[in-house]
Amino acid sequence: MSLHNTNITSKNYKKLSIQVSLNGFSFCCFDTLNNTITAFDEVQFDTSQKQNKIEDLYASAFKNYPELKETYDDILVIHNNNLSTFVPTPLFDEDYLGSYLQYTTKVFDTDFFTFDQISNYEMHSVYIPYININNFLIDNVGSFDYKHVNSILVEKILEGSKNNDEKKMVVNFSPERFEIIVVQNQKLLLFNSFEYQTPEDFVYYLLFTAEQLNLNPEIFHLELLGTINQNDPFYAIAYKYIRNVSFLDVSTLKEKNNYTTAQNQKHYILFQS
Repeated sequence: MSLHNTNITSKNYKKLSIQVSLNGFSFCCFDTLNNTITAFDEVQFDTSQKQNKIEDLYASAFKNYPELKETYDDILVIHNNNLSTFVPTPLFDEDYLGSYLQYTTKVFDTDFFTFDQISNYEMHSVYIPYININNFLIDNVGSFDYKHVNSILVEKILEGSKNNDEKKMVVNFSPERFEIIVVQNQKLLLFNSFEYQTPEDFVYYLLFTAEQLNLNPEIFHLELLGTINQNDPFYAIAYKYIRNVSFLDVSTLKEKNNYTTAQNQKHYILFQS
């Protein structure tokens, strides 16, 4: 989806991606000529101040980052929430976007729905973007395209599954929730998002999902992404119940930037948006 105001400027080979959520944002500047990352930062809001409007939190944070005021050829805004679902193209109808989401999320009459076309894989991602954040950004950075975080995630994982006939489970872990993606040679077998509190919740959903897809915990491969690390009780419990656990390989992504393996796992979506 695009939000545009028209101005014609010469190309400067710079792109900005901003990943937005209700409790903060991260952004990344790319040199599109050399395909490298030139700047990156992340901002956590103090969400204890519930009375603050989200636009105000963004406005005060934006003042601190001169990069956000520069001129870019392309700006991509990535909406990070769990209000999304995937629909195979043959079943997709633009007039019924809300109906796809009603099974996975609480849908209100006032919600605005949109979609990303994932053309290489014959499917659409239907989601609810943050309209108030889009409105703030159109006033502050000008025209941009926007996408859902899971559209980029699933597309990248499908690309990585090419010519691999094994079923593989990838978990993208973040502080409030995690996504489970199961792929087999560029086919998406399952996508789901879960909220959790404890390591036990986490492993319960992993094993429940494995059981639904007849995946044997002794055999299938689990690859981890996001904020999880090896010293983590969440990692320990997955490792206890699932034989083949590893971190998703980010070495080719790492060649394009100066960030650590952990940062490339945490910002996997933003860094290759």
